[in-house]
Amino acid sequence: MEQQNWNGKPWHSLDYEMKRRFGTKVYKIALDGGMTCPNRDGVLGTGGCIFCSRGGSGEFAAQINGFLQNTQNEAEICTSVNCQIQKAIGRVSRKMGQNPGAYIAYFQSYTNTYAPVSYLKPLFTAAIRHPEVKALSIATRPDCLSDETLNLLSTLNQEKPVWIELGLQTIHPATARFIRRGYPLSCFEDALARLRARNLETIVHVILGLPGETKEDMKKTVSWLAAQDIQGIKLQLLHVLKDTDLETLYRESPFPIMELEEYVDLVLDCIALLPPELVLHRITGDGPKNLLIAPLWSANKRLVLNTVTRRFRERGIVQGCNFRP
Repeated sequence: MEQQNWNGKPWHSLDYEMKRRFGTKVYKIALDGGMTCPNRDGVLGTGGCIFCSRGGSGEFAAQINGFLQNTQNEAEICTSVNCQIQKAIGRVSRKMGQNPGAYIAYFQSYTNTYAPVSYLKPLFTAAIRHPEVKALSIATRPDCLSDETLNLLSTLNQEKPVWIELGLQTIHPATARFIRRGYPLSCFEDALARLRARNLETIVHVILGLPGETKEDMKKTVSWLAAQDIQGIKLQLLHVLKDTDLETLYRESPFPIMELEEYVDLVLDCIALLPPELVLHRITGDGPKNLLIAPLWSANKRLVLNTVTRRFRERGIVQGCNFRP
């Protein structure tokens, strides 16, 4: 792939990839699958990961009041999904002044395979069969992927692309324990192997700036992922959000939070480690402004993206320039 054709950017962006695959710009719409998480319901814990908000990272989802997370009624499930999609499309259409007609259905809140297949099948099928949905993206945990669930996702993948987003955050065991991730790296490796055996595209979340990690630690996580069979990555700046255990820690024992220029330099170093074919789904984050405690500069997403682009060009580098197979 020719790097200069990435829509004028020095990295392989999701926007570029969607235009390459579908011939048009594709918008992501966040949906609520009505599930919880083993880190919240008592199976592994009750507090969730220390950085996770009450909305389970799904504050932008088009939630529907009265969604029955325990229902087995397929009609109710399908109706809720379609209502959420239409509401989300309506918001995008108002913002754009028209309906772009191409969307990624993104189940974002909590752990979106943490339910029986009898519930997941109508949920995901309704989303993927919506005429304006081009792909289905499902955020989950590697310890919540049964073979039965993977077989369902593999079947749906025959209709339209299905992406699985795994929240790894770090490869370092001490940090994983500190953030209460709840599973070892070997669990991630096993889940990735089973996903790829079914040809399911896998996107991995990484948090940059976790307390106790050096920049070298963060780059080691990214470098390790560069050698794995993954198809996408999200580089997420650590956000301190209201009503999280991370907020309590930040107020009681303040830890360093990166400034904009420091974060941009780190992102450049990380992207340079990634192979050119790997799609970058995110290089910053979208912390809800009403919940964001720190860093406040991250609320200006346009500033962050423009600064990253400018610094890439100043340094004259592109994604993969440091990659070694």
